[in-house]
Amino acid sequence: MRKALVLAPHADDETLGMGGTIARMAAKGWSVTVAVMTGHGEAPHPIWSRDIWDQVRSEAAKACDVLGVAELVFEDLPASCLDLHPTHEINTAVAGLLDRIRPEAVYVPFVHDLHRDHHAIAYAAQVAARPYRTPFVKMLAMYETPTETHLRPGEAAMAFIPNEFVDITDHFETKLSAWAHYESQQLPGYSPRSPDALASLAGFRGAYIGVRYAEAFQLLFRRF
Repeated sequence: MRKALVLAPHADDETLGMGGTIARMAAKGWSVTVAVMTGHGEAPHPIWSRDIWDQVRSEAAKACDVLGVAELVFEDLPASCLDLHPTHEINTAVAGLLDRIRPEAVYVPFVHDLHRDHHAIAYAAQVAARPYRTPFVKMLAMYETPTETHLRPGEAAMAFIPNEFVDITDHFETKLSAWAHYESQQLPGYSPRSPDALASLAGFRGAYIGVRYAEAFQLLFRRF
C-alpha cells in the first residue's frame, strides 16, 4: 500500500491546505497519515490552557474521518512557540514520524508562511527528508494554507509559486464537509477560511489545469 504523510503544524491546516487531495488519495487506496505537530506542550503554555486542545483535537478526528485519513497522530510541540523551541527537538519529532511511517509522499506547509510554526515544521521536514537519508521518500511538496500563505508581503519573503496541481473536483464537497467540523476555528463573515473563499481558491487553481477545482503545491523534489 502506498503511504503519504501530511504534516500539519496545527489541527485544521491539513484540511484547509489539502483536504481535497487527502480525500482523493484515500479514495485511490493510499494510506494517509496526518500528523498534527503542536499542542499545549510539556511546560505551562503562555497563551492557552491545556483543556482547549480537547475540542480542536476532537474536531480534527471528525474532519480526518470524513477525509478518509488512515491514521491521525497528535504530537505536542508548543503551539505558536516553535520559533523559541529547540530546533533539534522539532527536527527529531518529524524525523521520528518519517522513520516510523516510511511514507512515499510527504506534504508540508509552505516554508515562507506568515505563521512561524509553519516555517519550523517545513524546515524540519526538509532536514529529515534529505534524499540521501530517506530513500523511501519519493516526493516532498508544500501546500498553501488560507490565512497564512498569502498574507505575508512578497517583498518580505519568497512567494508561493505552485508547480503541481491536483484535480479535486470530485472531492471538494468532502473537503468542505470536513472543514465544517472545525467549529472552533471558523471565522465570522468573509475571510480566507469561508466556504466561498475556499471555493474561489480551488476554482482559481483548477483553472490552471482546466478543471473545476484543484489544490496547488510547490514541489521540493520528486523522484518517482
